[in-house]
Amino acid sequence: MGGTGAAPGGARAYIGSFTSAGGRGVLAAEVDPETGALTVTGGSDAVADPSFLALAGPVLYAVSETEAGAVAAFDVTGPVPRPLGPPVPVGGAAPTHLAVADGHLLTANYTSGSVTALPLAEDGTARAATAVLAHEGSGPVADRRRAPHAHQVLPDPSGRWVVSVDLGTDSVRICALDGDTGALTLHGETALRPGTGPRHLAFHPAGTYAYVLNELEPTLTVCRWDAVAGVLEPVAETSVVPEGATGPSHPSEVVVAPDGRFLWAAVRGDDTVAVLALDADGAGARLVATVPCGGRWPRDLTLDPAGRRLYAANERSGDVTWFTLDPVTGIPSRAGAVEAPAASCVVFG
Repeated sequence: MGGTGAAPGGARAYIGSFTSAGGRGVLAAEVDPETGALTVTGGSDAVADPSFLALAGPVLYAVSETEAGAVAAFDVTGPVPRPLGPPVPVGGAAPTHLAVADGHLLTANYTSGSVTALPLAEDGTARAATAVLAHEGSGPVADRRRAPHAHQVLPDPSGRWVVSVDLGTDSVRICALDGDTGALTLHGETALRPGTGPRHLAFHPAGTYAYVLNELEPTLTVCRWDAVAGVLEPVAETSVVPEGATGPSHPSEVVVAPDGRFLWAAVRGDDTVAVLALDADGAGARLVATVPCGGRWPRDLTLDPAGRRLYAANERSGDVTWFTLDPVTGIPSRAGAVEAPAASCVVFG
């Protein structure tokens, strides 16, 4: 797949999608600086099911969420993403998330329940994996919990630790990454309430709290984070759907405002965006509103770099909707949408 598009240099966004469900791979889009509107300019279908993306300078990374499991790198200095060599195996099945930390690309491999570290070459491409750390355990929900299912991996704000969220074991693991050797070492594990199915987390900008969004129960677990000791401690839990909601409700993604005043969560099934107000120190969260996501099955939420707009990748309606955020209440107002079949992720350049 190709495209024309404007000359590089303006604001850009990139959309991941499921090619197995009719998606067009990795799409590039121009971002209107006044309205936040996205205009797709082209893309690449060189990689199967690039469902999650991460950007590091001029290189865009994508998982290939297949049973074989791989990552791919793209040069995004031009109007269309250009593959930088063939996909690299991650040694795990169905990677759903990836992040860059200390010169390495990290992936969370859902089906195999593991986390992989791959060193990055000078040109930004990934080399062969140096570590595949297998998770262990299970949970009480039989159809989803017979084995570990790592769903997210990311560095903590201090850069000391790698944190992985496992839906299958109802836990969050804290690991140390050796930037020289690429070794991953388990440091500790925090158990969450059984049956909640933690999916993703986001840190408070102060770096002292983390908010774990649960998929199997529509709740948010507030955790105190000690970056020196590498300890995550659950302190509270709150709903991300209104009282009396009948569902089905399957939360997917959580983002926190740059000033730490609000948190937003996408909820599939309800097809809503939940708005939560955070305490001044980040220790508490309170649901204040839910609004329609503008489509069906919102798999991902993303803030623009300024934190003024919110974008939802709606997988089943095949579009990305964007919202302006009220600076006083944090409530999103739908402003527009762009077609993106089987959309799964949005990142900004």
